[in-house]
Amino acid sequence: MALLRPQWRDNMIKFTKMQGCGNDYIYINLIDQNIKNLERLAIEMSKRHFCVGADGIITIDKSKSCDFKMRIFNADGSEGNMCGNGVRCVGKYVYDNHLTDKKQITVETKSGVKTLDLHITDDNTVDMVSVDMGKASFTPESIPVYSKDPVIDREVVINNNKYNITAVSMGNPHSVIYINDIDSLDLVSMGPYFENYKLFPERVNTEFVEKIGDNHFKMRVYERGSAETYACGTGACAVASASCKLGLAEFDKPIRVDLVGGTLYITVKPDFTVIMEGPAKRVYEGVYYED
Repeated sequence: MALLRPQWRDNMIKFTKMQGCGNDYIYINLIDQNIKNLERLAIEMSKRHFCVGADGIITIDKSKSCDFKMRIFNADGSEGNMCGNGVRCVGKYVYDNHLTDKKQITVETKSGVKTLDLHITDDNTVDMVSVDMGKASFTPESIPVYSKDPVIDREVVINNNKYNITAVSMGNPHSVIYINDIDSLDLVSMGPYFENYKLFPERVNTEFVEKIGDNHFKMRVYERGSAETYACGTGACAVASASCKLGLAEFDKPIRVDLVGGTLYITVKPDFTVIMEGPAKRVYEGVYYED
């Protein structure tokens, strides 16, 4: 029996579901679609069990200064600055959908221009992407954080427990915490205390990190606006940068970061320029009927 295709209507939105290390987003091409109320759309489409389900939505549009422009909206509707796993999937989307034939592209984001090197397979699709994520910053105003001095391995009390945190900006705020056993953490209950900790005026993404070996770390992340996610690319970059800053990892050598959803390889230069490499996968395409 033939499948009947519905007549196209104004309330129908084409989307593509993609993921990088389990960090899943709904990708919407704004080059040929005019869509408003992206904040509300992110809330509705991100609801797992009730809709598409995702960590948020990412839009792809034309840019006046770069090859493409990316915006990210978290599952709670708030707009984020940057997503490392998300921007890799942008690279795969635009190449696989023949929006570009370049193997190196630039993407405009709220945290600056990102340069992507696309790894092309034998069937002319993208499977891996390397991203120049720019420089990690530890200066308080760049994160931002309420502190005159950089927050490096500083002891704080959160929910009546002591932790040592290192605050890093990768274009968005991160707080890196090293502990001995991340698998036993109850991030559902403890995560909001860290996300909304008083030191961070714009909330913060928190990475809980366990050192496995030389230049090898395991990480879980509680993202602002999305709760615990399977992966966070900027978070992995923050972990690698903090580890080099604290002498726990080496510069100029790939640092392996194992996340719940997969593995990323991060190289930190002596000037704290960060290169991230990881997978990008298309899951499915669909049409969303907007109310």
